[in-house]
Amino acid sequence: MYTVHEVAKLAHTTVKTLHHYHKIGLLIPEQTTEAGYRLYGKKDLERLQQILFYKELDFPLKEIKQLLDGEINRENTLIQQKYLLEQKIDRFKGLIRTINSSIKNTKEGVDIDMETMFKGFETEDEWQEALKDQNEHLKEEYDFDLNQTIDVESMNDSAMEAQSFNEDMIHFLQEGFSPNDSKVLDRVKEHLSFLEKKGHPSTPQDFLNQTEFFIVDDFHRNMLEQWQVGYTYFLNKVAASYMANIK
Repeated sequence: MYTVHEVAKLAHTTVKTLHHYHKIGLLIPEQTTEAGYRLYGKKDLERLQQILFYKELDFPLKEIKQLLDGEINRENTLIQQKYLLEQKIDRFKGLIRTINSSIKNTKEGVDIDMETMFKGFETEDEWQEALKDQNEHLKEEYDFDLNQTIDVESMNDSAMEAQSFNEDMIHFLQEGFSPNDSKVLDRVKEHLSFLEKKGHPSTPQDFLNQTEFFIVDDFHRNMLEQWQVGYTYFLNKVAASYMANIK
């Protein structure tokens, strides 16, 4: 067992922070002595590790508590956090590229292009590299080549929408929404409408077929399950509900 001071030292946090976590029910010590001293066990330290990971990802404490209280599998949670941290690292790398470009332009007295300051992947080559693993898998398993000329601006817009859609769906799953809840189905309608505007029309049947493919294909199923355990199957149920309710 560890005292509150020992845990604070181990985790590079403060006693005040641990007291606050206890107060809000986020991290309750395994034991509290008659004298009021908090004692933490191994499970408490594992939970604290999860809390600190989520804090690093800028999750609010209330949401962290909801996530951890519903947690079933520690390994899957760590895999999800690893993925989220890698995504954050990628975003930071993009910011560093932009900063370096800004520094270079400033030194040379060149006006900075406003679009360059705020865009995502900067070139078609960067998008091709980002899609490399997926393309290799599709080509090997299904003899389908994803390589194509890429409109960088359009791909950045689509990537932002895809991220937003998946985040919303995962939120619905975590909050216990039914797959046929009106809010869930409205978000699907909005997503399919976006795809159509981008020149990639997707019917309700297309969407359902896609989610069924995600279930049977190891690459895509593993990717979605790393984001959130059970997400692949929830998305399939959502697609089936949308198909059944569409007018």
